[in-house]
Amino acid sequence: MRIPAHSVCTAIRDDIVAGVYERGSRLTEELLARRYGVSRVPVREALRTLEAEGFVVTRRHAGACVAEPTEQEAADLLEMRMLLEPLGAARAAQRRTEAHLKVLRGLVRLGQERARRGNSDDLRSLGGWFHETLAQASGSPALTSTLAQLRHKIAWMYAVEAPAGPVESWAEHGGIVDAVARGDSERARTITALHTERATAAHRLRFPGRADRTERVRTSQHPVNITSLRD
Repeated sequence: MRIPAHSVCTAIRDDIVAGVYERGSRLTEELLARRYGVSRVPVREALRTLEAEGFVVTRRHAGACVAEPTEQEAADLLEMRMLLEPLGAARAAQRRTEAHLKVLRGLVRLGQERARRGNSDDLRSLGGWFHETLAQASGSPALTSTLAQLRHKIAWMYAVEAPAGPVESWAEHGGIVDAVARGDSERARTITALHTERATAAHRLRFPGRADRTERVRTSQHPVNITSLRD
């Protein structure tokens, strides 16, 4: 494999998330440089960035290793997302552009169509694209970057079960976009909070032999009633 030097960090992060490198395993500069077809300099820089993001730790006598997050750290990530995604939606209602709305509406149409047809193969990727675009519409690079890191870490630490109600889930996405389009920040915040809360129920820790703690970070498992939220 040979990739551009500036993409080394992304490639290593993606491989960590995908489980190519197990938790606690060593990440030597020499082997990584050989794998990605680059010199050791961009690998060294990438490892520093990934350590700052929490994917890598430096251990005495071992060097860089894949981090081994605790269950508490994993649970904290879901709580952080439940706080920050509604904030991002509220900001998007104030700062979104027409280009953002066009992409969001297109994703909702696609998602609703696939959900109705029972074609769930790409619903997860469409959902990820939706939430990434919603974060970008917030107009806050710091918030967008933080939410992106949360998504990467959550994908690394959790397996996500297929949503029980994809049609309802994409109806919620539609409700969020309607609120954002109308500039209604409080409504956008409320629907996104309920949507994120419900989605949390589908997350299961990948750690073997763990006690399931996702129950702590959700206060309800009920689907969001979009009708009841309408003005």
